[in-house]
Amino acid sequence: MADKFISLEGIAKRYGEATIFENLWLAMNRGEFTCVIGHSGCGKTTVLNILAGLDEPTEGTVIVDNQSIAGPSLDRAVIFQGHSLLPWRTVMGNVAYAVSSKWRRWNSAQVKAQAQKFIDLVGLTGSEHKRPSELSGGMKQRVGIARALSIQPKMMLMDEPFSALDALTRGTLQDEVRRICQETGQTTFMITHDVDEAIYLADKIVLMTNGPGAVMAEIVENPLPKSRERVGIHKHPLYYPLRNHIIDFLVTRSRTFVAQTPGFDTRHVPVVRPGFDTPEVPADSTVIRLAGHAH
Repeated sequence: MADKFISLEGIAKRYGEATIFENLWLAMNRGEFTCVIGHSGCGKTTVLNILAGLDEPTEGTVIVDNQSIAGPSLDRAVIFQGHSLLPWRTVMGNVAYAVSSKWRRWNSAQVKAQAQKFIDLVGLTGSEHKRPSELSGGMKQRVGIARALSIQPKMMLMDEPFSALDALTRGTLQDEVRRICQETGQTTFMITHDVDEAIYLADKIVLMTNGPGAVMAEIVENPLPKSRERVGIHKHPLYYPLRNHIIDFLVTRSRTFVAQTPGFDTRHVPVVRPGFDTPEVPADSTVIRLAGHAH
């Protein structure tokens, strides 16, 4: 039975008479990696900020682990596009600061041990005493990831964390994040403009229409094996049907979806399951199949 761990329930965001989005509904299961893709202006970052407790919806509510969100919490860790590190603190100091904020009664040895565990996890062993000015962009983002994971959040929120990095570093960090999330079972919500990144990382890919007045049009369930690896992923028979479906939505359908789908029920967003010949249909959703056959 699915564990509905996070639930957006009818949230809207308006600024005066301008409606960025309204009546958004989305459920995430514990341990699930969800990516949201949409054009600039559709409100993706606003949704993430509402999940983080950094912004409030004009309407609706967000439930995480059976509790309504009311402001920021150490149960939800955020990784932004920029590393946001404290420049006067070392790698150890930045991560330890987060740990001591979560567990205020821990002694210095406990704090250091917890910080070291996650510094090791992101591959920064030996760089503990370096300050941000001594680190590459990729290393800074690794520190940000270690800091977020070190507080063992219920949910990790990622706002295009690799967009400013070169292609090689970005790929390496994507590999690391995928490995860590699989090993730890971390529930993750990520915003990206990179279709291939979403396909590689996500269990579900949420497609948003253009703003203003954006809606969640589809939830695409990734049909690729959960044990997928970067090398050879493009050879899977469902890779290009999946990729083409997402790109077709972004290039053409995202602009016209609302106008061409009169009466669309935002509470029951269609679930797209490429390659499932006999899908299990959720009671409150519509399932659409793409061409292709799963192995």
